[in-house]
Amino acid sequence: MADDAVFSPADAAIPPNPDPGIELNVDGDEEGDELVDDEGEADFEFETNDLEHEDNQMLGARSNDLKNSIQRVFDIERNDLGDDGGKILSIDGGHMLEFGKNGHESNSVQIMEVPGSDHNSRGNQFPEIHGNGNPVIIDDGTGGKSCLPPAVGMEFESYDDAYNYYNCYSKELGFGIRVKSSWTKRSSKEKRGAVLCCNCEGFKAMKEASTRRKETRTGCPAMIRLRLLESNRWRFDEVKTEHNHLLDHERAQNSRSHKKIDAGAKRKLESTVNIEVQTIKVYQTFCADAVSYQSSNEKEISNHVQQATHLKLRGGDVLALYEYFHRAQLVDPNFFYVMDLSDEGCLKNVFWISSRSRAAYSYFGDVVVVDTTYLSRTYIVPLLTVTGLNHHGQSVLLGCGFVVNETMETYIWLMRAWLTCVLGRPPQTIITDKSKALCGAISVVFPRANHRLCLHNVMQYILEKVGEMRESVLIQTLLNRAVYSSMKVEDFEMAWEEMIQHCSIKDREWLRTLYEDRERWVPVYLKDTFFAGIYTSQPGEYMSPFFHGHLHEQTTWTEFFNFYELVQQNKIHQESLNDLESRDFRPVLRTSYSYELQLSEVYTKDIFLRFQEEVVLMANCCIVTQIHANGAVITYMVEERNTEGDSQESRNFEVMFDKVGLEVRCICSCFNFRGYLCRHALTVLNHNGVEEIPSTYILTRWRKDLKRMYARDLGSNTIDITNPVQWYDHLSRRAMQVVAEGITTQERYMVARQALRDSLNKVRLADKHV
Repeated sequence: MADDAVFSPADAAIPPNPDPGIELNVDGDEEGDELVDDEGEADFEFETNDLEHEDNQMLGARSNDLKNSIQRVFDIERNDLGDDGGKILSIDGGHMLEFGKNGHESNSVQIMEVPGSDHNSRGNQFPEIHGNGNPVIIDDGTGGKSCLPPAVGMEFESYDDAYNYYNCYSKELGFGIRVKSSWTKRSSKEKRGAVLCCNCEGFKAMKEASTRRKETRTGCPAMIRLRLLESNRWRFDEVKTEHNHLLDHERAQNSRSHKKIDAGAKRKLESTVNIEVQTIKVYQTFCADAVSYQSSNEKEISNHVQQATHLKLRGGDVLALYEYFHRAQLVDPNFFYVMDLSDEGCLKNVFWISSRSRAAYSYFGDVVVVDTTYLSRTYIVPLLTVTGLNHHGQSVLLGCGFVVNETMETYIWLMRAWLTCVLGRPPQTIITDKSKALCGAISVVFPRANHRLCLHNVMQYILEKVGEMRESVLIQTLLNRAVYSSMKVEDFEMAWEEMIQHCSIKDREWLRTLYEDRERWVPVYLKDTFFAGIYTSQPGEYMSPFFHGHLHEQTTWTEFFNFYELVQQNKIHQESLNDLESRDFRPVLRTSYSYELQLSEVYTKDIFLRFQEEVVLMANCCIVTQIHANGAVITYMVEERNTEGDSQESRNFEVMFDKVGLEVRCICSCFNFRGYLCRHALTVLNHNGVEEIPSTYILTRWRKDLKRMYARDLGSNTIDITNPVQWYDHLSRRAMQVVAEGITTQERYMVARQALRDSLNKVRLADKHV
């Protein structure tokens, strides 16, 4: 789709009379007469057997029914996010959005759903269908299949797309279609509108009724009226889905409209299978599964292109998916879910994120983990999660997805969908497994982020590889020494070489590949990367998957959604309890250092207790020696003695301290790994008479006195005054801040209530002053 495309207002009414120079053609088997409307403003040319129903054929002669246009869709303007966000187009109150890569076109169909404010109105739905126009097939939960029906407000890039959509929909349901009427512009012969109807619409003329041919028409009312918008898109203005006859799949296959899939269609489908995902369409109609009965022609094409895949959903799975999304939208106006469909209307990938997760991202989105634990073939539910770490050091969900496969194309789609939902703000650090496809997708979607590999997964992978080797125990010992104990790069290089030489594993290809990628997973190379406590830099440390203990290999889709909300609520409840506990927490101080008292009043309980251990261990840092000075920057050597057990070993740690800027940095890089200063750095601060930890090293993410409203932060105050999406986004977040602050006390509630009432009155008066 072209990047400069725009959307026209969805509720723009059809003019009372068609434009001058418009020719109306009612398709049939015989030529008809030429008529002129009463006012003479437009000429219409009819070709039909059904002139007795002229009142049903004046397609453009009345205004659009506003009952079917509840929510307005504004023109969309592009908002560039740079390299990290691709192209993201704006969303208005109706929430239509798309983004794609520059310089490409794609036949792929991807669909995003963004909830609006009115969940009870069908008129709230404005889908836009692209690609070959195939319908989406929905499992009705009873073993049967039903197609997503057409709806008022659907938009298509071309008339052919609209026709193909309705044609495929009719074929799946079991009826044929024909073009009942259409009109074109006289000057250019450009088609401007049409009515597509069921083959059983109307009745035979009297001269045909006397023939021996069996009567097939029943006066069926099923039809769609579509018209060309100013944006060159085609929109459904009227839809009737009810039939007054039985649907017959066998008879429908012989319909003229359904005999158009040929070898050319095969070649077209084949050529689009490997095209990279480039566009996500956003709309407000539920789209789901793609398991359906198929005609012989469709099956032939499916077999011809073996790469066409979809999520393996069983009976009732789609219903569970739909019911969860429906419930989520009712209680969460900013709940987003995205669906990626194949050209055949098959559900390939799904991504969703709640408003709470989107808000949490604004506080804890600096470091995220993309967890693919459940994408193993042994799991029924192919779940991918994006998680972070909250102010209590507990995992917080930042997004979920179901994926059909682990290809780079799939991961790119998912990462872009997630990035769009968080307003195009990429994280600072992303931790993933060593999947080549996922790593490639991260480099495409987040080129500026620090992409690191999960150390626990890498170590587990190595141990699995060497598990059957004779020297496995020795290899594990040497490996832990090289990875976890190396202070400098040269220390790791020497220890690694010793391991592969001593154990004779130098020629292992998998080991060579890991070594070449060492700067993404070995801690000694990652000291300049901020991890906020997520990265495991010591043996035994491991951040469990968010659904650990709940999602098992045999867990079904229905079971997953049954416990999904429960797990979420338990996590939220636990966070609330921890907030309350931290607020009233008065720890027993274990040392006389002022740092302990300082952060006991600032940090949450869980984070403070971790920091407190560092303060206690300052007692082991007995010797501080200055080894170098460069102006105000002094380098110290801190000797730490190991007092555990009978061992009296000691280790030396280099610590640099800037007396002017009050900056301190230890070679262990505890602050970057864990988010607070280590005992070595604290010892140097104490050695230099610094009684309080500099504010630079007191992170906001750990503070207990910060009221987290779980409404997305405002970000930039720069608002594009021509962009309705930014109006909506900015105003809604402002309003949510008032609500969050207003519910804390009765006095604040009364003030907020009056302020909102006064603001509404002022807004209503604004038009009168224009």
